[in-house]
Amino acid sequence: MNYQEQAIAGMNPVELIVALYDGMVRFLYHAIASVECHNARERRIAVGRVLQILMHLQSRLRMDVGGSSAKALSEFYASIFALCLEGSRLESPDRLKEAIACIRDVREAWSTAARDPEVLRLLESPCPSPHVALSAAARAPAARSAHSEWTA
Repeated sequence: MNYQEQAIAGMNPVELIVALYDGMVRFLYHAIASVECHNARERRIAVGRVLQILMHLQSRLRMDVGGSSAKALSEFYASIFALCLEGSRLESPDRLKEAIACIRDVREAWSTAARDPEVLRLLESPCPSPHVALSAAARAPAARSAHSEWTA
């Protein structure tokens, strides 16, 4: 097992979501660099990876458990998906940077949730759901981002 695999193996479900958000940001920066270098192939690959992560996150949402938080995340993922497609189609670094800013805002809420003792307690219960954990963290004022219009 290599270093990255060991690091991932030791993460709780919320920390894994934070890692996926970090991956989206990393791939979007790669897409921006590809746009600036006029490398359409690399841009498409990078944006494609972001879209794969978004589809994975969307597919893991539990509307029956997550309630309004899951609905808000679903809407968030759909809008970021559209923003990334538009940014790629228009070869627009500004659109891709806008997606990065939105992802970072929501990532901060997940990061806060990953450190919240109440969330960690919820994750230890039978059938844990990180989306329920985010709902619990979202009730805490520290989990809210002042810069985001997205609430989770």
